[in-house]
Parts: sequence; C-alpha cells; structure tokens
Amino acid sequence: MGFERFGTISFTSQTKTEKFVEFLEKGKVEGTRCRQCGTVFFPPRSDCCSCFSNDMEWFEVTGTGTLLTFTKSIYAPIGFEKDLPYTLAVVEFGDYKVFGRLSKGIPEDQIKVGMKVAPKVIELPEGHVSYEFIAV
Repeated sequence: MGFERFGTISFTSQTKTEKFVEFLEKGKVEGTRCRQCGTVFFPPRSDCCSCFSNDMEWFEVTGTGTLLTFTKSIYAPIGFEKDLPYTLAVVEFGDYKVFGRLSKGIPEDQIKVGMKVAPKVIELPEGHVSYEFIAV
C-alpha cells in the first residue's frame, strides 16, 4: 500500500513522492526542495520543473503560516460529496506556499485573510491520512 492511503479518495496508487504518505503517518507534513536550484514544491515533486534536476530533498512544513486566500466549496467532485461543505486555502510559510483544507473546527465567521494557521495531520476513515490547517 502506498499513495492510495492519502486523502479521502486517491486516484493514484503509486507515485515517486510516495514518502509523503509515510511522513503523514508519522505526523509530519512534508514538501520537497530541489538541491540544485532551491525551488520549493508543495505538494511535493520528485523532479524540478525549474532546472530539470531530480536531486530533491524533503523538508517539514512547520510553524505558523499566514492565510493568503480561501474558498468555500459547496460542490464537490465524485467521491467527496460527504465532505461538503469544506474550505480550501493557500497558506504562506515564508518562502513557500501550501495548499490544503481549513479545519471544519474553525467557525466560518472567524476565517479571515491574514489569520495565523498551522498544519495538522489528520486520520481519515479506512486507514487514510491527510492534513488540514488549524487556527493558532
């Protein structure tokens, strides 16, 4: 078993960044960085689109980030209907940005651009794992 354990539904069972799920299972949200040119990727990539190197290293997404933008999804792709509604967000962590869901534990009226959030690994049904952002 590999990448099919990521998220509510995974349409990919294998990927060169399968370690992403292993890190989630250890409670860590990780991205990749190109050792040749320093380009940062989240979601993680195994090949750099800037310099075409495959010399990548993993780094942990930690600390507090700043909410840059968000949107509430009231329609979902097939398989995600039970999750509705949910809020997608882009969060800045210094020199890189991370895309993900905001925790449903954050009241809608408290979600504001500029608020501080942190990544948190979550367990989903059927042995799946993912991550979300919680308010800090």
